[in-house]
Amino acid sequence: MPQWVTDGYQEYARRLPRDCSLQLTEIVPAKRGKTGHAEQWKQDEGKRLLSALSEQDHVVALAVEGKPWSTPALAAELAAWQQRGQDVSFLVGGPDGLSAECMARANQLWSLSALTMPHPLVRVIMAEQIYRAWSLLNNHPYHRA
Repeated sequence: MPQWVTDGYQEYARRLPRDCSLQLTEIVPAKRGKTGHAEQWKQDEGKRLLSALSEQDHVVALAVEGKPWSTPALAAELAAWQQRGQDVSFLVGGPDGLSAECMARANQLWSLSALTMPHPLVRVIMAEQIYRAWSLLNNHPYHRA
């Protein structure tokens, strides 16, 4: 990832307290070549994504068909996740999206936008939005309604 992505993600991740920390786990993308096809690559990536999850994780998949949460709605989701006491894992698919198995494993689907975004930007946006939701729940001055 470009340095601006790492810096952007780290900026918001470090602002969060221990009880709402972010841990990034990168999955190696499928090797693309002259052989194979998009569905095969998506399945390969899906297997690696699913193997990184714990059975106890609450899984939120990022998908265009997911629910587009406002900041207050995301804050409410964050509060609910924290009350459950489970780890929350966010799945972000590769260029071909998430496999059907990943979508089936998801407890929730979240849409950041109807737009297609590059993965580096999604990483930074997610970290910022989670920090913003946390700041709203904790009456921190970062979020201004």
